[in-house]
Amino acid sequence: MHAIIETGGKQYRVAPGDVLRVEKLEGEIGSEIELPLRAVFKEEGQLVAGADLAQATVKGTIVGNGRGKKVLVFKFKRKKQYKRTIGHRQDFTEVKVGDILV
Repeated sequence: MHAIIETGGKQYRVAPGDVLRVEKLEGEIGSEIELPLRAVFKEEGQLVAGADLAQATVKGTIVGNGRGKKVLVFKFKRKKQYKRTIGHRQDFTEVKVGDILV
C-alpha cells in the first residue's frame, strides 16, 4: 500500500517505513505528525476513493532537522562590471512514514 501526500507545496509517493526529506515542519525530533493526504493506493494498484479517502490518514515521526548543501547564486551583467555571488542553504525535516490508515 502506498499513498500520495502533500507538504511544502510538493507531493510525495510514500509507503510505510520510508524516510523522506520535506520542507521544514514544526515539531520536535521524535514527535508524531499527521501528513496531509491526496490519494491512497491498495496493493493491487486500486485507488481508494470516496468516504474511505476522507477517513484515511498517514502518520509519521520526525527523525531529524537540518540544512541542505549550499547552492551558489551568481548574478552577472555583461559590460557593466556587475557581479554578485551569494549562497543559499534550504532547511529540511526528515520524516519517517509510519502507518497508512484506511
